[in-house]
Amino acid sequence: MPIREAGDSAVILQLEAGVPQRRNEIDAEVNSRAIRIAEGVRQRRIRGVRDVVPTFRSVAVFFDPLATDLNAIVEALEERSDQRQPQEAGRVVEIPVVYGGDAGPDLASIADAAGLTAEAVVARHASRAYRVFMLGFLPGFPYMAPVDEAIAAPRRPTPRARVAAGSVGIAGRQTGIYPRESPGGWQIIGRTPLELFDVAKTPPALLAPGDTVRFVPVESSVVESYVVSGFSRTEVQ
Repeated sequence: MPIREAGDSAVILQLEAGVPQRRNEIDAEVNSRAIRIAEGVRQRRIRGVRDVVPTFRSVAVFFDPLATDLNAIVEALEERSDQRQPQEAGRVVEIPVVYGGDAGPDLASIADAAGLTAEAVVARHASRAYRVFMLGFLPGFPYMAPVDEAIAAPRRPTPRARVAAGSVGIAGRQTGIYPRESPGGWQIIGRTPLELFDVAKTPPALLAPGDTVRFVPVESSVVESYVVSGFSRTEVQ
């Protein structure tokens, strides 16, 4: 597997780099390997390593160049990439979502483009279990897939200057949740009251790569009761 330097304080292991037809695919098996490799490198506790980040098909290791033996990192990546043990199952997390209206300003346009009612779009979006492939863009922002092809939608041609925290969006066949208010170009179909990232918690992110998410449509009037009841974070063994 090719390992390349990314500046003087990071290296990246690229999976499936030699298979051109797979470079743009979202592949759960490849992603599982990336997550396993990242966890294996973390367990080595190499001096000076600051962070190990799995993505769709790569693993990035960030380190202090003055404190780390780069060869030790490369050896750890190579060793873990050769191992094929199955990934442990992640958690199943149920997330309540208020769809449409002010919470989901793009729901109607997605429905029109798909030739469906807004209710049908919601039903299709909430009927699937989504794999969390990676966190990125913002701390705790989950990239999840696959969205039903009938409701897949391109990013907005002009991003919004402000997208509310908790907004649930679609971009292509991916769905994601904005952890905080920020600019963004995803098609927003709903909003959850859950906090996706809190630096005071351990771990700070609600979701992790390898988790499974199920969205549950709720009315805005009952959102508070879902959060208080603990519905917001359900673990399945």
